[in-house]
Amino acid sequence: MKKSTIAKIIIFKIALIIAVVALVFFLMPKKTFGDTTEKLYKDNCAECHNTERLGGMGPALLPENLKRLRKKAAIEVIKNGRVATQMPGFKEKLNDEQIQSLVEYVYTPLKETPVWGMDEIRASQIIHNKEEDLPNKPVFEVADLLNMFLVVELGDHHVTLLDGDKLEPIHRFKSRFALHGGPKYSPDGRFVYFASRDGWISKYDIYNLKLVAEVRAGINTRNQAVSADGRYVMIANYLPHTLVLLDAKDLSPIKLYDVKDSAGKTSRVSAVYTAPPRNSFVAALKDIPELWEIYYGDEPPIGFDGWVHDYNPDSGENRKADPFPVRRITVNDYLDDFFFDQEYISLIGASREGKGQVVDMDIGRVIVPDLELPGMPHLGSGITFEYKGRTVLATPNLKKGDVSVIDMETWKTIKSIETLGPGFFMRSHKNTNYAWVDVFFGPNKDAMHVIDKRTLEIVKTLRPAPGKTAAHVEFTRDGKYALLSIWDPDGAVIIYDAETLKEIKRLPMNKPSGKYNVFNKTRYLEGTSH
Repeated sequence: MKKSTIAKIIIFKIALIIAVVALVFFLMPKKTFGDTTEKLYKDNCAECHNTERLGGMGPALLPENLKRLRKKAAIEVIKNGRVATQMPGFKEKLNDEQIQSLVEYVYTPLKETPVWGMDEIRASQIIHNKEEDLPNKPVFEVADLLNMFLVVELGDHHVTLLDGDKLEPIHRFKSRFALHGGPKYSPDGRFVYFASRDGWISKYDIYNLKLVAEVRAGINTRNQAVSADGRYVMIANYLPHTLVLLDAKDLSPIKLYDVKDSAGKTSRVSAVYTAPPRNSFVAALKDIPELWEIYYGDEPPIGFDGWVHDYNPDSGENRKADPFPVRRITVNDYLDDFFFDQEYISLIGASREGKGQVVDMDIGRVIVPDLELPGMPHLGSGITFEYKGRTVLATPNLKKGDVSVIDMETWKTIKSIETLGPGFFMRSHKNTNYAWVDVFFGPNKDAMHVIDKRTLEIVKTLRPAPGKTAAHVEFTRDGKYALLSIWDPDGAVIIYDAETLKEIKRLPMNKPSGKYNVFNKTRYLEGTSH
């Protein structure tokens, strides 16, 4: 047989093999999910996580948001629930095969990932009332405008404005769905900004009891912060992986930050807070071991967003920073939660696994890499106070029934105060000897501990509504009264004398989650959170 004929036969056979392989590949079933899995998701997950997996009361369930949770761990979460969250377990309702199919489903990318950039944000803006058209005088009378509270009622998505002197409601209004991260006030207390889980940011005029503006800054939002000068609002998102800077006047978008490291890896934002003495926002990242500090003053310091080796004007390095520059600080581990000292120099952070570290914000590096914080501290709800002449940090733990008390000079644990179960919120006031901490998770969720700050001992355990969750204490401006929430549709705000610990009155409300005193939240005093 001629060589040319043999070559043709070989080429023909190779081509035939390629064709067969291509046909087999074409006929192979693609990774799709039938009606059964999608119905499982709709029936068990969609109410909290959105029908399109974009997040609601719970986080977005997409591969890019599940990078830190392996599939094996995800199976355990669906079976047994997730500690320190409202995620229940489904092992009594779903079998192993159903749970496995749900895991595969949520780790599968969407056919089309939604885009939410500057164009979409601008297009979503709604101006309800122009600020300049609204009088700078309240339409109601109170003794002290700074001693008012806003109470978020999650049960039917409303907010109640409360007079902190008369301890009576002034007005109740509807909010966006599932507010989260706590409302933030303008420095004068006239305006308040709300963030909803689905990305809507609302500006409300308390004096006129009217909405000013709204904008959708993300698809799944974590929280927000208002600059100390009242000019800007920064939004932290889980989806997309962005930070969004808004003009506080009408919520117009100013700048969008794609949150990613130098290699292009993107990250959710754990939280963002304002640091008043620093004229900056500080954001912790959930999927990248970095802190971001974003300067909002008019004159960013030279070198804020990078090293300057030569400050000589002729060096070429002594350049003026662009507005709202980002300073990146590398940390030792992911930061899921963080807390500042009163000077906003030391930042105390921790991962969900309970790994604690202290960052010196002035020098921009970790100074304590192994802070003892067992049990996943809820640092965002931590407090500081004076104990025997030293400033201490106290924080509840979301996985363990104790309160960690840490000396903020030595960064050593002074005491672990044993409680009846994991806690979520802790509050105090500079004018009271007591700190209040709840037992948010477990069978003792109806308990509220009162700790004497002078002895670090629990002096009383209240059970104001047996069987119902008691949580989130906030104080009046002067610290005379403590307001406690009963997290139930048939709930209430219960008011206590902060010295005698006696109940004064109850105000019925629909699952009141948090209460926020204007003075306490705008003065950043010890005993309260950011």
